[in-house]
This record gives sequence, structure tokens and C-alpha cells, in this order.
Amino acid sequence: MDGNNKKCNTKAFFPKIEERLKLRLNATPNFTAIVTGHGNIKAYIYKYKIIDDPTCRCRKGPQTVEYIIFDCPLLEQEREKLKAVVTRTENWPVSGNKLGVQYHKKFKEFVDNINWNEEQSKSSQ
Repeated sequence: MDGNNKKCNTKAFFPKIEERLKLRLNATPNFTAIVTGHGNIKAYIYKYKIIDDPTCRCRKGPQTVEYIIFDCPLLEQEREKLKAVVTRTENWPVSGNKLGVQYHKKFKEFVDNINWNEEQSKSSQ
């Protein structure tokens, strides 16, 4: 998921539209930003020269969808909750498709707890 194509990014989470529609997800702004790769994601905003630097607030990498989900240390507490659910049945990390379809409830909870203004989870404040 390189974020240069909304359709490709979304397809990584929901390869089949039928699967997505069956879930009846309430598409919040945070969820939409992660699934499309657009919105408040610094790598996306940087691409359009709206900001000067795509680096995450943690200063350890560029803020991309993958970095947010799998690596940003500021989201570690929330990520551990998501990982705990996933690792009951399989190894971490998992594909975007599995996060979007199989683990959608916990994944959406993880994403919806991101505070874009501070790039840390709401629950860790």
C-alpha cells in the first residue's frame, strides 16, 4: 500500500466490496483516513506539498498507513490491544484484508482511538 491510489489502498483492506458491505461499518473519519490512505496522514499531505515533512510525531519514521498500524511507538498501547485479539488465532502482523474483514471491530476501535492532532491514542492521554 503505497498510498498513491485510493482504490488500491482500500482494496488492501477490502478486496471484495461484498465483504465490506456485509460488515455494516460506521465509517468514521479516522477509519476512512486509514483505509483510503487519505486525510490526516502526513505522508499523504506531504505528497501534495501541504506540509514540509512526512515524519510522524514520534520522529522515528514517515507517517504512513503501515507505520501507524504496525510501528508508531505512540500507538503501542492501543496496538497491543489489537494484537492481543489477532494473536489468539494467528501471527502478527496480519494483512490489511484480515484487519479490515476478520478483525474489523478491534481494528476500527484501534483506528478510532487515534488522536490525529497528537498522533497518540485517546486512551493514553
